[in-house]
Amino acid sequence: MSVTIKDVARMAGVSTATVSKVINGKPSISAETRHHVFQVMEQLHYHPNAQASNFAKKRSENIVFLAVTEAHTAFSNPHMFEILCGAQKKIREKKYNFSFIGSPTKEDAFREAEYIIGRKAADGILIHGSATSRSLAALLGNTDFPHIIIGRPCFSTTTCWIDINNYVSGEMATKYLNKCGYTKIAFIGGPETDEISRHRLKGFISTMHINGLTVPDSFIKYGSYSRKSGFSMMEELLRGNCLPDAVICENNEIAMGATDAIRKHGMEIPNDIGVITFDDYPLSQFIDPPLTVVDIDVNEMGHLAATLLLKKIKNPAFHIQSFATLPSLIVRASTRNITEENRCESNLL
Repeated sequence: MSVTIKDVARMAGVSTATVSKVINGKPSISAETRHHVFQVMEQLHYHPNAQASNFAKKRSENIVFLAVTEAHTAFSNPHMFEILCGAQKKIREKKYNFSFIGSPTKEDAFREAEYIIGRKAADGILIHGSATSRSLAALLGNTDFPHIIIGRPCFSTTTCWIDINNYVSGEMATKYLNKCGYTKIAFIGGPETDEISRHRLKGFISTMHINGLTVPDSFIKYGSYSRKSGFSMMEELLRGNCLPDAVICENNEIAMGATDAIRKHGMEIPNDIGVITFDDYPLSQFIDPPLTVVDIDVNEMGHLAATLLLKKIKNPAFHIQSFATLPSLIVRASTRNITEENRCESNLL
């Protein structure tokens, strides 16, 4: 028969209320009594029921990571798991349990969140952008439940979110290509409705205009985030009347298709055409030639999201809507070296 809190109280010569206060760290108990009760607990091999203790303290000691997952998500969206790993490290440091819930659709993700909040099954939720919806945002706003959305929602909302500054990413890619001497730059991305692609495109176009360079409409292509789509978009560019001397690819899959098309046309990378993409994972180093990338440390982004959520749990009034992570440039063989003239200019900046 298992040992109960009453057995501990009886052997320690104190009330069950005193034992409960010792377990829950209440300051009203003297150090001597606390030490004595812990000794008895150890002697009897008594382990408090954490779930019951958390219920009494009105917290679960659990944090949930909510996302939409489908077949092959690990390949189509590997960054989700890097974010997850970064978040887990921080949460485990603070002795919280960490649960991952992958839902097949946004509607299912909403129902999961509704259940978690209604049952108080977690103290807070990290929400991957794939699970974000208007209904979920409304639920979080109405309940004021501790949360951080990873990825800025594409609609107006009072929810807490953090995101990568994708505008700056597009700007950084363009500035580097210009310094390398490329002036006729094309952009091939995902669907026209995609927020990430749209912000990177804005950063690209704005930087080109600031540098006195034009971007023909034919130099902007929309497709899907696949190798096949990258090949098709690059083919269209290379069959045009005016050829680009560099291309910005929205992701690694698109870049792989683009390099296939460039080689098919007998052109060399980076001398005939430069290629730059975003994110250093999973393919950029294995494409021939290895790709220059504008990279985001998504593991650090997950760590930051967890840090902010823990702050929100402790202080419910805390609110954040911010671009929290800045990109960095990793230069490889898919772009020319910076020209001597432009190197001098960049040193003066």
